[in-house]
Amino acid sequence: MDDALKTFHIGKTFGDNKGNINALDFHRSEDLVVSAGDDESIHLYNTATGAKVKTVMSKRYGVACISFTHDPKYFKGHRDRVVGVSMSPKNDTFMSASLDKTIRFWDLRNTACQGLLQTHCSGHPCAAYDQQGLVFAVSTGNVVMRGLVVAVSTEDGLLKLYDVRSFEKGPFTTFHLQPTAEGKSPPILSSLMFSYDGWKIFATSPGCIQILDAYKGTCLHTIHRPEAPSMPPQNFDISISPDDQYVISGCPDYTIRAWRVSNGTEAACWSGLSGLATVVKWAPRRKLVASGDTEGKLALWVPTAKPPTITTIDVDDDMMTGP
Repeated sequence: MDDALKTFHIGKTFGDNKGNINALDFHRSEDLVVSAGDDESIHLYNTATGAKVKTVMSKRYGVACISFTHDPKYFKGHRDRVVGVSMSPKNDTFMSASLDKTIRFWDLRNTACQGLLQTHCSGHPCAAYDQQGLVFAVSTGNVVMRGLVVAVSTEDGLLKLYDVRSFEKGPFTTFHLQPTAEGKSPPILSSLMFSYDGWKIFATSPGCIQILDAYKGTCLHTIHRPEAPSMPPQNFDISISPDDQYVISGCPDYTIRAWRVSNGTEAACWSGLSGLATVVKWAPRRKLVASGDTEGKLALWVPTAKPPTITTIDVDDDMMTGP
């Protein structure tokens, strides 16, 4: 797979967004990708035909953290901008994280908030479901249940895991995140993600990606993005290949890089972007990656098709004539 990964290049670009693309999502079963932009626009594309399907404007509320669902509704409750949405892979529930320092729990069948975690972290709260929909991880602290509201006394550097079926009882385990470099404090996370097999957690901060053991909380590998000294700290999205072998992310040097999950080493570096690829997404069913950049460009990355290898065998005349 390493060799194929190195051949990825831009196969198609779209310039429909007039500013930064802040979120992308692939449909789980159809050849569709959707983008959300700071210009309050939503664009839907067919990845099989390379054509735009639809444009929707969201002037009243803006748009970010976009995700495919099957039931369009408005859910009200947050008092500040929503910075993260995690859909359960198994049912109609989802979580949202906001700059109001809360994580709220929702059900697509009911617009009322189903539960709430109050946080006090330095950055914004992060939350993610595992791929079985049974566990969720939150970068928060201690929990006390108060009716339908879960109050959290948060400390930076803590990662807590909850059982979805009984999260009101509090986390069943707590991990202490390790500093990414000697003499530094634990990282302030910008996102969390489980591997598809549930064995690893990817904790992302502006400078690096930590790959954690999901059962022990130990840091298996730390991936440092290349630095750009003249650029302020930037949050870059990550995405994991469907086979759990690679993690990709945009970087401050205007590239997208892929690293091996097994050891944290770099496997490939893709270039050709005019903006920073702050959001990336690996297609669930195809050898296809989408990236959205700060210039409003959506790029579809595909591997280079290699011609079949023809083996030539030199045949001795004596072999052809027989005895």
